Amino acid sequence: MKYRQLGNSGLYVSELCFGVMTFSGENPDEKGSTDQKHADELISRALGLGINFFDTADVYAGGQSEILLGKALGSRRKDAVVATKVRFAMSDNPNDCGLSRHHIIEGCHASLKRLGTDYIDLYQIHSYDPGTPLEETLRTLDDLVHGGKVRYIGCSNLTAWQTMKALAISDKLNLEKFITTQLYYSIGARDIEQELTPLCLDQKLGILCWSPLSGGFFTGKFRKDKAAPQGTRRSDPTAKSMKYWPVDEEKGFEIVSLLEKIGTKYQKTIAQTALNWLLQKLAVSSVIIGARNLSQLNENVGASGWKLQEEDIVLLDEISAQPLRYPMWHQKYSD
Repeated sequence: MKYRQLGNSGLYVSELCFGVMTFSGENPDEKGSTDQKHADELISRALGLGINFFDTADVYAGGQSEILLGKALGSRRKDAVVATKVRFAMSDNPNDCGLSRHHIIEGCHASLKRLGTDYIDLYQIHSYDPGTPLEETLRTLDDLVHGGKVRYIGCSNLTAWQTMKALAISDKLNLEKFITTQLYYSIGARDIEQELTPLCLDQKLGILCWSPLSGGFFTGKFRKDKAAPQGTRRSDPTAKSMKYWPVDEEKGFEIVSLLEKIGTKYQKTIAQTALNWLLQKLAVSSVIIGARNLSQLNENVGASGWKLQEEDIVLLDEISAQPLRYPMWHQKYSD
């Protein structure tokens, strides 16, 4: 396992982060059904493989994901970098949602209790909240850092202008700045490269890639002219989480074929090749992998420790390229 600096901080994390959204305990849902026994096995194996970075959120399985992760880490908490998030509703209470001072403080305290720890390494806002001034949100996060409850802060699912505005406010008011942004990024979903990636490079903001295989599409399970495998979220058209993994499937099938061809050269699977492609991208601090069992975890970790050759990266870049939007295309051709 290789390690990278987390954004512009001095903290080093494994280039593969274990996302535990599927840890659900007594609240299984379409995202997963991992109980405590299997969570213990997965976390122990992940640590043994060199993964020191774990990502969750208060809203995952109604808080069960944090509880299971905290128990699974146990006395090994000091060996782990734990990231969690706040933003979405945790109850019907109108104040139990958003990025107000009230909800962030209450949310942080609740996450600390569920995780069984006295500090959160990386506390992230899960999305933008148009109902709360960014100044209020950022001052509250700054207070949590200076109070020792949070060590670093990050954001997730923000647009480029929202991210830059937050960084500018923090700079102006001398508040703690986001060091990471967690974004949907895969070889079949490269939207962030047009505005967010240049922003991250300019501001030295680390990218954490969520759903790097687009909900399992880039594992090789899904092929053109073949029935979709049963029992997967992507195979279920009623799954609410499907809306989080938009992919041009016709183009995606072509990408999968090339991933298979290139992966064969390195004796790597389609998924490992897709993940390694992401690890070569600028500004990426860590790629968040998921695993429902030890076999999936072992395979995903096989994406680390090697590197695609430049010629193969170029081929994958070309087949997965997305059209430039204005004014990016105008700036490109004006050079």
